[in-house]
Amino acid sequence: MKIVAEFREFALKGNVMDLAVGVIIGAAFGAIVKSLVDDLIMPLVGLLLGGVDFSDRYYVLKGSVPSGTSLEEARKVAGASLLAYGHFLNNVLTFLIVAVAVFLIVKAMNRLRRKGPAPSPTTRACPECTSPIPLAARRCPQCTAAVARP
Repeated sequence: MKIVAEFREFALKGNVMDLAVGVIIGAAFGAIVKSLVDDLIMPLVGLLLGGVDFSDRYYVLKGSVPSGTSLEEARKVAGASLLAYGHFLNNVLTFLIVAVAVFLIVKAMNRLRRKGPAPSPTTRACPECTSPIPLAARRCPQCTAAVARP
């Protein structure tokens, strides 16, 4: 029973719940970015490069695959080894977009977390004993030395 109680305490801590929410939102964000890359960016890049569809680009290392075969169909051919460089390029572009988005989010959070200017001091050091004294004090309460006002 002690293990169950410890696990319950661990699972219900704020950090674990925050992590769970972050993972769920991250997965949803990843799906959106993947769709952005696969459905919007890569078709435009392919169009600019002469109508190339990068998601189906591959190089046959071993075996024979009929030309014009999609990547999924080529993977089903017995004995064929493929380098799916188009799929790799899509994933690299997806990673770069996610990395830039995370960088911008962290940068915004850091800007929000920055504290304002430091508060002005209310005390100063006594020139004789270096104990802290109020700014308006004329004498040090510790050593009774006369102190000039700032």
